[in-house]
Amino acid sequence: MRRIVMLGGCLAMAAALSACGGDKKEENANANFSVKLNWLGSYKTGILDESAAEIPAYDAASQRLFVVNAEAGELDVLDMSDPAVPVKIGSINVSAIAAGAEVNSVAVQNGLVAIAVEADPKTDNGYVALYQAADLSLVNSIQVGAQPDMITFTPNGETVMTANEGEPSDDYSVDPEGSISLVDIRDLENLSVATADFAAFNAQADSLKASGVRIYGPNASVAQDLEPEYIAVSANSKTAWVTLQENNALAKVDVASATVTDILPLGEIDRSVEGFGIDASDDDEVINIRTWPGVVGQYQPDAIHAYQLAGKTLLVTANEGDARAWGEDNDLYWGEEADDEVDPPVLCEPDASQGFVEEFRVKHLVHASGFDRRCGDDLPPQLAALGEGALLDPTVFGYCGAVAGDPGDCREDDVLGRLNITWTVGYKTGGNGDPVMYTDAGVEDAAGTHIMYDKLYSYGGRSFSIWDEDGNQIFDSGDAIEQFLASDDCKLGTDRAIPCADYFNSGHDEGDAMDSRSDAKGPEPEGLTIGRIQGDTFLFLGLERMGGILVYNITDPREPEFEDYLNSRNTWDVDPEAGNLDGYGDLGPEGLVFISGEDSPTGEPLLVVGHEVSGSTAVYEVQISKE
Repeated sequence: MRRIVMLGGCLAMAAALSACGGDKKEENANANFSVKLNWLGSYKTGILDESAAEIPAYDAASQRLFVVNAEAGELDVLDMSDPAVPVKIGSINVSAIAAGAEVNSVAVQNGLVAIAVEADPKTDNGYVALYQAADLSLVNSIQVGAQPDMITFTPNGETVMTANEGEPSDDYSVDPEGSISLVDIRDLENLSVATADFAAFNAQADSLKASGVRIYGPNASVAQDLEPEYIAVSANSKTAWVTLQENNALAKVDVASATVTDILPLGEIDRSVEGFGIDASDDDEVINIRTWPGVVGQYQPDAIHAYQLAGKTLLVTANEGDARAWGEDNDLYWGEEADDEVDPPVLCEPDASQGFVEEFRVKHLVHASGFDRRCGDDLPPQLAALGEGALLDPTVFGYCGAVAGDPGDCREDDVLGRLNITWTVGYKTGGNGDPVMYTDAGVEDAAGTHIMYDKLYSYGGRSFSIWDEDGNQIFDSGDAIEQFLASDDCKLGTDRAIPCADYFNSGHDEGDAMDSRSDAKGPEPEGLTIGRIQGDTFLFLGLERMGGILVYNITDPREPEFEDYLNSRNTWDVDPEAGNLDGYGDLGPEGLVFISGEDSPTGEPLLVVGHEVSGSTAVYEVQISKE
């Protein structure tokens, strides 16, 4: 395998974590011990790439694990009395709650299992269903908002909260409002629900956009455009924070009044700054982590968790990134490919009302021939409505050859050409928000036909961040994760023998696919959980695409300490296929749950991870070593 490493930021993991705010164990230790993961075993459904193991939740009293099996539309119930050999002992099916309903998420507290239930169609209101962990009996259920995607208990056990994502239908004909439901469970026989919605922000669209909140869906109000993803709750159960992933923001919620009190923009990542670079191409056959002037990242976190420090709440996010893509399989949206060689000519006539796709490669966006060449293929009609083509600002992108009217080498595959960005923002606008127009030669002209980009917005931070209660960033890991995966210190497999760099930024459903995700969101930090061990706070962070779990001591939020990385995928050289998963290990970590030593069947802390691609639920021992 050809492997050339060109590291433009920190030169090794120790240097990367130190220079980017990381490993300073010797000079500023958080603890006199370290932790390391040891793979114990897994429960395997044997179902490939059908989300047969997503979100796990654990009940200590019954020693049962509850795992979302989206493929079956139910919860798998696993006996965890021997963590090395989890055994399926039952399931919970929610078909009695609503016809065609699906399980999206699960949480467990004090012997009560709470399930987020998505309706059919997903744009209808969903449900919260409550079951007893000990005997799997249904306790009660209640209707909540559209598409409850994540569910959690408040720490005081009085409320169950759901993040109701409210995604539109595939053709964008129905777009429900996003919301957060708060179910009062103090009287299980008489549940009540309150809704924290975003209606009060509908009149603030302009100010929200100006602050950096992405409001961009077609013909959507603010309430329709905001899509709650994941919830963290303060230790006193008074405040919750909800990731608005596509919107690159957090919602702050007052629990008692069920009110969204603020929407907090998370800002941009300047990819021209050392320590915040990316590998931008999947087609150059090398690891090339470097800075890119004019390119910015959007944090767009998925999972979020809260922890306490000196009486204050801190928030940790996994900055995965996500693009809106609705109607991408609808030929009516794209239009039929034009053909002027036939009589009468076939015209490309896309229908913008049939969907909305914002992701586009740089090489397809900026081209001397304009947009028409891609009509009927992958040209979003909403982009075509902005102009006949797009240019790069030569004052920003001159470093890769852009001149007036010509992007030069910037659109080459081994430069920025393969990078996926959003076309919805980054082009020059006037005071009224409309695009400034240019001739195809790059001259500003009100009668021009081209728009001009001076920023290219990519997806995801490829990092984790720590924030304060008001959304102010305390720490971001920058490019340290990608730098580590490229380093000689990183090893893959349960025996830690395979060089990570040989399969750098691989996809979770691919084999021998080094660099294949660099054009998108890199390793894609998606899921995380937090655990307390001997008074210190540890972060367990799952990398969706590359796979594996990173462990950090985050007791000092300004100087997180790297502890370990374990990737339990053992086979990397061929594509995984249904029927040959036994030798692969675990692919595509989704949800994580930490089990303290006090609650663990073994008396030692454990980590459980649901892997959506391999359909396996893996159990790891968290080993503690004195230093």
